Amino acid sequence: MPIQDLKGQMARLPEQPGVYLYYNEAGDTLYVGKARVLRDRVRSYLGAHGMSPRHDALLDEASRLEFIVTDSVVEALALENHLIKQRAPKYNILLRDDKNYPYLQLTTGEAFPRVLVARRVEKDEHFYAGPFMPAKLGRRTMALTHRLFGIRSCNEVITGERGRPCLEFDIRRCIAPCVRAICSEERYGVAVQHTKWFLEGRNDELVADLKARMSDAARDERFEQAAQLRDAIRTIETVRQRQQKMAGTELGDRDAFGLKVGPAGAVVQVFQVRNGKVVERSELVTDPAHDAAVASEPGSFRLLADDEVLQAALEQFYAEHPAPPEIHVPIELPPADAEVIEAWLTDRSEYRVRLVVPKRGEKRGLLDLAARNAQVAYQTRFNENVAAHYDALETLRAVLNLPSIPRRIECFDISTIQGAETVASMVMCEDGRMKRSEYRKFRIRGAKGERRGAENQDGVAKSETSLPDSVTRTAPTGPTSPVATRPSLLAPRILDDFASMQEVVLRRYKKVVEEGGPFPDLILIDGGKGQLAAAYQALEQLGLSNAVAVGIAKKEELLFTREHVDPIALPAESPALLLIQRIRDEAHRFAVTFHRQSRTKRDLQSALDAIAGIGPRRRKALLTAFGSVAGVRRANREELTAVVGVKCADAVLAYFAAQT
Repeated sequence: MPIQDLKGQMARLPEQPGVYLYYNEAGDTLYVGKARVLRDRVRSYLGAHGMSPRHDALLDEASRLEFIVTDSVVEALALENHLIKQRAPKYNILLRDDKNYPYLQLTTGEAFPRVLVARRVEKDEHFYAGPFMPAKLGRRTMALTHRLFGIRSCNEVITGERGRPCLEFDIRRCIAPCVRAICSEERYGVAVQHTKWFLEGRNDELVADLKARMSDAARDERFEQAAQLRDAIRTIETVRQRQQKMAGTELGDRDAFGLKVGPAGAVVQVFQVRNGKVVERSELVTDPAHDAAVASEPGSFRLLADDEVLQAALEQFYAEHPAPPEIHVPIELPPADAEVIEAWLTDRSEYRVRLVVPKRGEKRGLLDLAARNAQVAYQTRFNENVAAHYDALETLRAVLNLPSIPRRIECFDISTIQGAETVASMVMCEDGRMKRSEYRKFRIRGAKGERRGAENQDGVAKSETSLPDSVTRTAPTGPTSPVATRPSLLAPRILDDFASMQEVVLRRYKKVVEEGGPFPDLILIDGGKGQLAAAYQALEQLGLSNAVAVGIAKKEELLFTREHVDPIALPAESPALLLIQRIRDEAHRFAVTFHRQSRTKRDLQSALDAIAGIGPRRRKALLTAFGSVAGVRRANREELTAVVGVKCADAVLAYFAAQT
């Protein structure tokens, strides 16, 4: 591993706070991290292999290490955040503000401000309000500021020297600051201040005034103007409801973070509460372009840790936004990291900032609401099928007590009719999706030999008692049943399944071992305890006894494992069971299709095709001369020689002698 080459440099790092940077051979920055003690933090990477696919990829690619010493860990955090933004390292978690809703920008940095639509908030001297959901509400609000306050909408440079106002003044949508005699700079400044109050939500006085003006217009039969004022009141009320729909008596000023991490990335919802009202909702998502660069292949699960995503969200969000006194988070960060972030935020603010994990009450309710919004946003933004597959695989991991999510699942099935043309199939499911390029099919070579030698320790052929429960219950056991009267017909058939399963698993993973992988995270066997035991016998022969295999019995849909005496029953609607059933059914379909092809090929072939030296022309000559394969079998050497020659006649006689 390349990082092992850096052990000497790591041992010489200072025991001080700072920032460390990993580079690849091309000189690209792979990862930027902060540390309270540089030597201890960086040396911990030497034993980090196997923690996650992201860590493993970083350790395999890192070839150079640099560090920057700082005076405190808070300074290290600020420097880390700056370097992450500047260099966009491959293995850091990068979140972006995915705001799709518009803001309104009051250009207070200009002498005669305007109201414009903006897609993002910039750090400048202008005033921003929003976001407005839906987007048309923002444009209606902008138009309302023109009608109510006469804020200009033109792009002219205002000097007050214009000879006459434009049409906007005539239709009462602008108070004409371009003509100093009509509107002075002081009067326009009052209109701008009223507009700012309106955008800030200070609407009670404004609504009262508009209602009075609407009543006066209606009384004077100026119905068009009254209708305009009515629409203005409705727009203001809509804006006020948006700002007050989640008011709380005890919320004060605080932010609530909702988090959803899944296989496709992460979504963070931030509810900003001011004066007990949720005034803004921000959404942070992992950068798809950055994720694509990290993922080993498109669609592969890149699982992120919740605390890593939350810490990255806090650092990146508050680098652009002021922090309130309290920040509500869904999980507790490691104490050392939480302490550093609180110190950093407090240093940037004029008050103490705390990270809090509410447990109950109105505050917890807001946090849960943010989490539900993050869940909905994740399902809407990312592929819902991927999320469902992840849930199913995570359930399998928990139920089967696997060390990691079973991303690669290989399933085996046997198909035969009374031991004839026995074949097997293997299908592969990766990340919840079937991968047809990895399908394999097998012709069973040793089924007949296994049938003759399949005996128990006492030398007696295995009988019905060794069958899986599903077979025992469905087979009749009365005095006239096939099992009772002819056990030798059924037992060899079942034993063929066991021997065939052992053979195909042995052949498959012998080749995998020779090629060095890839090895599956889970092996699925279509069958019960007998087939599962046969599969484990093959795995043990190859030294793969630590591999995890599971059998699934038909009808009852029970999971059999080596670790559990009793089978595992998953709920019928469980996504994990539905995924297993889909994989098992695909293996069955693939095996049955191959078996039908084999039977068709067998039926269309002649026994003469298996004889060396007999091609289509000689086969036709033999069948024409003797009428059938049975006639060829009865023919003597002289008769065969007259048709196909001495050499081929001897081959035909040897073939049928061996068959006898």
